[in-house]
Amino acid sequence: MAAPLIAIYPGSFDPITLGHLDIITRSSLLFGQVIVAVVKNPQKTALFSLEERVGQISQVVGHLPNVEVDSFSGLTVHYARMKGARVLIRGLRAVSDFELELQMAHTNKTLAKEIETVFLTTKTEYSFLSSSVVKEIARLGGAIAHLVPSPIVTALEYRYGVKSDSMND
Repeated sequence: MAAPLIAIYPGSFDPITLGHLDIITRSSLLFGQVIVAVVKNPQKTALFSLEERVGQISQVVGHLPNVEVDSFSGLTVHYARMKGARVLIRGLRAVSDFELELQMAHTNKTLAKEIETVFLTTKTEYSFLSSSVVKEIARLGGAIAHLVPSPIVTALEYRYGVKSDSMND
């Protein structure tokens, strides 16, 4: 019997959104194992620490038995090889995402011919959603419960010092 196909879903997830969770959930139905790999990028200033993001994601994907959460730094294809993964998952929200994602997929292919990139489009209701948008709305006290899992609402409220009433209009 063949080993289950391992897929990596890399990203900064700062914070994880319902769009990310949708991609993770759908990927878990397509692949034997999905590793949500939180990228440690020293050039970016994250709102949440690497450890916080790993913990947050672990909390919201705990119901998916074939999903694990990990972190890494360096090239994604090196991490994928180390984990025995054959697939990289990338989410597409709009046509504007496609050019950069295609370029990244082709570059990864030159580095690791054995690793495929699979693109999943987000559900229409998440096509506008990004972590940056969520952080800006949260920072300004807007409602975000329809954009992120409930533990992330709480984490953002705490981080920005915003009352939950103003975030759950």
